[in-house]
Amino acid sequence: MRARVWLCLAALLAVGVQAADPGALVVGSKRFTESYILGEVIAQTAAPHAKVEHRQGLGNTAVVLEALKAGAIDVYPEYSGTIDAEILKHPQPTDLPTMQRELAALGLGVGVPLGFQNTYALAMTAAQASQLGIKTISDLAKHPELTVAVSHEFLGRADGWPGLAARYGLPHKPSGIDHGISYEALAAGRIAVTDIYSTDAKIAELKLTVLDDDKQYFPRYDAVLLYRLDLPKKAPAAWAAIQRLEGRIDAARMIQMNGDAELRGRSFADIARAFVTPASGTGARTGWLQRLFADDLGRLTREHLTLVAVSVLVAVLIGVPLGSAAAAWPRVEQPVMAVVGVLQTVPSLALFAMLIPLLGRIGTLPALVALSLYALLPVVRNVTTGLQQVPAGLRDAARSLAFTPWQRWWLIELPIAMPVLVAGVKTAAVITVGTATIAAFIGAGGYGERIATGLALNDNATLLAGALPAAVLALVTQGVFEWIERHLMKRRPRSAGAP
Repeated sequence: MRARVWLCLAALLAVGVQAADPGALVVGSKRFTESYILGEVIAQTAAPHAKVEHRQGLGNTAVVLEALKAGAIDVYPEYSGTIDAEILKHPQPTDLPTMQRELAALGLGVGVPLGFQNTYALAMTAAQASQLGIKTISDLAKHPELTVAVSHEFLGRADGWPGLAARYGLPHKPSGIDHGISYEALAAGRIAVTDIYSTDAKIAELKLTVLDDDKQYFPRYDAVLLYRLDLPKKAPAAWAAIQRLEGRIDAARMIQMNGDAELRGRSFADIARAFVTPASGTGARTGWLQRLFADDLGRLTREHLTLVAVSVLVAVLIGVPLGSAAAAWPRVEQPVMAVVGVLQTVPSLALFAMLIPLLGRIGTLPALVALSLYALLPVVRNVTTGLQQVPAGLRDAARSLAFTPWQRWWLIELPIAMPVLVAGVKTAAVITVGTATIAAFIGAGGYGERIATGLALNDNATLLAGALPAAVLALVTQGVFEWIERHLMKRRPRSAGAP
């Protein structure tokens, strides 16, 4: 029985870590509405000519750029000002040929200007801006009492808040806020100023005043494609189709597409389909139940289950030997617990992002590595505790029967410690169900895809459509392990005593 279980889990591990199709053209996108849409436009444009995957919502510039350099994606939509300041670290704006020359040294290219620019700006509600007489960013410096909150990327990037505050002498100490919820916070009066993208549809919807950049701090942010130089050879027909996107999207069309997503509840795929194949239409707004039971539910469930099952299995395979060593040799216990404890303190998204350049890919593999590390602590701790609770008399009896250390561990100690071990695995599994939602930010799929999309759109229905299945899976996981615990307790030797 045990052998069959381990063989099944090993097979699941083999399936879970399969790499993506090496022949596929992989499109990436960042975690905001416009990037999702443009990523879908690129993917659907290329789809008739090649096998295409869209790894959507990969986080901020640093994450998606590392994925591109590592070869985990082939192309993604970017902006000229971001390439200049954030990627190439130019103190002053340059031109496209300069960027192309410097990116070539990294194996990257930039081109296919899409026809619009989406610049950063600061915005306030029109009512408050009018009341305080604020029209420009220079005017903002006269009102240090105003609460400023900007997106986390803008807070730290080279062309973001630090340089802007220095140029204008802004005295404010801004806090970070997710871009998807900043507009609602602004409209509700919880914050007074935030950073916005000039093609956001909610600017007009919420009647916001965009502050004039009177000292011309922000460069141009023309929408372009950042790609690997080997892409034209890898998929020549698809690349030729992608190049025909040049100049086809003006600012008005981009604002309309953003509004279709943020205001009219259209899916990114439907919006892109209406652009690539105009006769297809944009589709109708879907209700909450339709989003919950959408066609992607089966795929997301399989992906989430794979992430949880494989990472917990790996944690067990590593954690049981570590916990056994800690129980057998007291001097080892403290260092082992310290290491697995420290792993729990590393922010999950940071660990996911760091693993991308180390492993040279995005998606399932780095997610599994990170989740396995997070699952170690409860497994190691409970294995150690369970083995330490084995009565000394049983160990002495096993020695008197000439059991080897391996036989004593396998036949006596491990079965007695099994209920405590399973309790640790249960804790690890339930925690991993929740943590695995963050894996969507590096393209690993699962229910986190819906959560990331809901955050980007500030769409509670989409958020709930991802959070509810994850919560149900956590409850089911807990129930299954509690049944296993009760079954093991019934079969536990009476002489073992209470755990």
